[in-house]
Amino acid sequence: MSLQDIFTTGAPLLEQAAITRTVGVAAGVFAPGHIGELTRIIPFKMVDEVLAETGAVQRRIRLVPARVTVYLLLAAAFFTGLGYQQVFDRLCAGLTGLAPVRPSGSALRQARQLLGPAPMKALFNLVSSPAATVAAAGRWRGLRVVAVDGTLLSVPDCPANLAVFTRQRLGNGISGYPQLRLAALVDCGTRSVIGAVFGPATTGELEYARRLAADLRAGMLLLGDRNFAAALLNQLAATGADLLVRCKTNRKLPTLARCRDGSTLTRIGPLTVRVIDAEITTRTFQGTRTSHYRLLTTLTDPATHPAGELVRLYHERWEIETAYAELKSTILGGRVLRARTPDGIEQEVWALLTAYQALRTAMTDATDSVPGTDPDRAGFTTALAAARDQLLLAAGIITAPTLIWSAPSAVTPWPNSCPPGGSAPKIASSNARSPNTTHADPPSTEPPTKPPSTCSQAALDTPGPALTERRCL
Repeated sequence: MSLQDIFTTGAPLLEQAAITRTVGVAAGVFAPGHIGELTRIIPFKMVDEVLAETGAVQRRIRLVPARVTVYLLLAAAFFTGLGYQQVFDRLCAGLTGLAPVRPSGSALRQARQLLGPAPMKALFNLVSSPAATVAAAGRWRGLRVVAVDGTLLSVPDCPANLAVFTRQRLGNGISGYPQLRLAALVDCGTRSVIGAVFGPATTGELEYARRLAADLRAGMLLLGDRNFAAALLNQLAATGADLLVRCKTNRKLPTLARCRDGSTLTRIGPLTVRVIDAEITTRTFQGTRTSHYRLLTTLTDPATHPAGELVRLYHERWEIETAYAELKSTILGGRVLRARTPDGIEQEVWALLTAYQALRTAMTDATDSVPGTDPDRAGFTTALAAARDQLLLAAGIITAPTLIWSAPSAVTPWPNSCPPGGSAPKIASSNARSPNTTHADPPSTEPPTKPPSTCSQAALDTPGPALTERRCL
């Protein structure tokens, strides 16, 4: 019988239909293990495999299993102003009737300590890569444009952290909190993270950048600030990636040849590079300012890689600064990290980077649904707000309401057709294991498959409609 027939037979609607929804999460203590629509990017199976590979699977099922702890850490990256108990409440908000007993703050802390940082690092390594896109942004003359740079993050001021992380000297004293140094390799087209390393701020930015060389590939064009030209040019070029980095204007470089576009060829160690001198004029309401820039590039053919285009392309290096602003200002809101131990800090930073990568991937999916849209035109603040809303609603985990036909004779009179409170029984996975049973690993339940652009259309538009509670009619 069609939906139209239901409304035209003349029988009361109460005797013919019910609104239902399907829950795609494991029941019991595994139910809070999700991050809403973004679970399609970091699915249960991926998390379970990471836990198995890192030896972090619990030997017996506790109130907060390892899988749930991973999703708790990811969700905490979206709610940086809340404590872990409040974050856990938000994971359960859309799972009425399925949520387990609320764990204590001590139980959540113990779960994070048992998990350790290794699974979160392994999870980041799985998702870190340039986000796939049909847009031409991020490529120039067949090369993928990437940027490298570093930044500082503040950590809590406590004895354990101070043993590893130190305060930095400033012009008028020292920083208020200990700090860690983060260096990342970012895809300029989508602002997705390709690789990241971090540690004490006492280790210099160049050392962390040297460790990122393993993430460079042939076919990439690396943009870097002038610090990288001084010490890492040959090492970075040895990866097969091409380079476009700024150089100090007073550096003495011998001229080997002159090109028709005004650039020159020189040699730095065994490496032949092209030198491009340019004057860049900046006009603002405050006036006009002209600066002299010197760029070095391993692209030595001016016919295929004109100097003027390379000068304009170098501006893309600021995409990594925007990515850091999204992490530090939009997600963290300028706050200090939570963890009060070095292992906890490492775990938290890997979770922060993984959550950022998942959100960036979803935003790229959304822009791809609008042909001709550059991925960096999506609003990060809007996307973050939508991700928080979808997590609260368990969007993508609980499907949209469905109208189910039932014959009049099969309908049980109200209120006996529903449990107390008016909510019909939830349809949930039945393979969740008992908390009292010893198992080697938790069940793996995949979330429902969603179209690629569904999860973050809110990055281009407003958040999706509120989830309708299932109720019996």
